[in-house]
Amino acid sequence: MSLKILITGSSGHLGEAIIRKLKDTQYSYIGADLNPSPFTTHVGSIVDRGFVREAVKEADYIIHTATLHKPHVATHTPQDFVDTNITGTLNLLEEALLSGRVKAFIFTSTTSTFGDALTPPRGEPAVWVTEQTRSVPRNIYGVTKNAAEDLCQLFYRNHKLPCLILKTSRFFPEEDDNKQVRQAYNDLNMKANEYLNRRVDVEDAVSAHMLAIEKAEKIGFGKYIISATSPFSREDLAGLNSDAVSVVRRLYPGFERLYRNRDWKMLPQIDRVYVNEKAMKELGWNPMYDFGYVLDCLERGEDFCSALSLKIGSKGYHHQEFDEGPYPVTDH
Repeated sequence: MSLKILITGSSGHLGEAIIRKLKDTQYSYIGADLNPSPFTTHVGSIVDRGFVREAVKEADYIIHTATLHKPHVATHTPQDFVDTNITGTLNLLEEALLSGRVKAFIFTSTTSTFGDALTPPRGEPAVWVTEQTRSVPRNIYGVTKNAAEDLCQLFYRNHKLPCLILKTSRFFPEEDDNKQVRQAYNDLNMKANEYLNRRVDVEDAVSAHMLAIEKAEKIGFGKYIISATSPFSREDLAGLNSDAVSVVRRLYPGFERLYRNRDWKMLPQIDRVYVNEKAMKELGWNPMYDFGYVLDCLERGEDFCSALSLKIGSKGYHHQEFDEGPYPVTDH
């Protein structure tokens, strides 16, 4: 009998991506989501304890990707975030213990928890973001994801339930939520730039989650930044937040020709660098997609997005459409 993994958020970008990959492994899956999809076997809410109990009862591992995201801050109440992101996580952790079967719990968190710590004052170096960087949440999304991380740590401390937290950077295919960014940059141009410091391809995010399943019982507890490998070092930080183009030109002398051919442009300033060294070392993670890969694809005239990300496509975050941008924006 194959081991079963419960994936919450199975109708979302990452949940679907994980399940697509699971089909090629020895694992079987249970997919739980509010929204029906070909990858969801249990339709319901993780806020409903009875639903969670039913979903968990045959699971050997749990990958918890379900969440209210930043795009929901303007459309949902703070209580909605507490219910889904905190109570929902607590329901899953408690039912995992009660089942007596769950071997490990993998929680998908976000680099957004670092919040205001990611934006250095004018004239200061870019921020070197590691798992030790202090979180300064700027909205209810960051607050509740931080609290859910703490719940995972508590369940490992008090109950010895192995819990690994994967703090993923951007992998969504939707347009940027910032109107000024959308007006200034072609969408693919902006995503290419982000591979320098704050984006991960969904295929690499999936491989990190699969490695977490393999390593969780041995590690016990850990937090890991899951982002494309950045070419920058600490010595680059001062230059990045004042003249990023010069820093990138030094590392990739040919990038400007490739960008010019597409009428693309580099960011004048880069304010943070997500560091994935811990995940590479402790999980054995080796992400394939980085800025060098992007440039190689541009040279060959190929799409730099993984086949998996293209297969999943854009899902959006709301059932309705909005006049201004992909979704309404607020940090409060």
